[in-house]
Amino acid sequence: MLENVQLFIALFGGYVATSMIFLKNPHFLHKKKRLKFTCTHISHRGGAGENYENTMTAFRRAVSLGTDMLELDCQLTKDNQVVVCHDNNLLRSTGVNKCVSEFNYKDLPLLKPNLPVDFDPLVTFRGTGKEEERRIPLLVEVFQTFPQLPINIDIKTNNNFLIGEVNRLISEHHREEITVWGSFSEGITYKCYLQNPKVNLLFSLRRVFELVLLFYTGLLPFVPLRETHLEIFQPSMVLHPSWHNHNIKNGPLLLYLPTFLVRTIDFLLMSKTLFKHLGQRGIQVKTSSFISCSEMLVSHRP
Repeated sequence: MLENVQLFIALFGGYVATSMIFLKNPHFLHKKKRLKFTCTHISHRGGAGENYENTMTAFRRAVSLGTDMLELDCQLTKDNQVVVCHDNNLLRSTGVNKCVSEFNYKDLPLLKPNLPVDFDPLVTFRGTGKEEERRIPLLVEVFQTFPQLPINIDIKTNNNFLIGEVNRLISEHHREEITVWGSFSEGITYKCYLQNPKVNLLFSLRRVFELVLLFYTGLLPFVPLRETHLEIFQPSMVLHPSWHNHNIKNGPLLLYLPTFLVRTIDFLLMSKTLFKHLGQRGIQVKTSSFISCSEMLVSHRP
């Protein structure tokens, strides 16, 4: 019995030591990813809360302020046009209770003159109301206007044709090395990877959970990763008073968890050691945290 205990201790100790060595020196097992760009500032929907989200007006303003990357969302219209729009249902953004897929592109309604911000219940963006500023743009229009700027694409619906069309546009504009795509959904993200492995890839929500599990079990240093970008928001962000002083429907699950559990998740996820390991493997890590009623800070962690 004692011999078995000693053997277990020896094997476990060897495993821990080996894991620590490869955690700190991932180049022993993995070739470092060589990405063509790094970002310290990402404009979420072009600066939602500071302009009409996901519009050419917002994107131009973000670029004028020196953003490193545009983040946007893609949907497919009835006539198979890839448009830049976050919500599948247009009620919040346009006041029309229909889905993007029910409209031909030319018939899409304009964004509301006063546009509520879904991730910040305190904010409604109040713009000029000009029709051109409230128009939902095509993805190809964004690519043509900003041909050299890195763009982060969130595929919003699990639609094979949509994924194929986005890939076609990326390829036609030679943007494989300066585009990142994916989704919270693992099903969508994996389809993106299969469609074109050359395009930089996001971690899906499920893969984030797997990443954390692998890290705390010591297995992460031994596991290859296809993703190139980890983009997460700091869980403790939902503890900000603005989230709890308003009746938020369909909010993130974290919003309904006890404070101590949210802080525990925050502690486990926001690990400097994890981020450093990923950085050494060439994976860019970006975290979003709540600052004020209309600002999101995105930081690059090497």
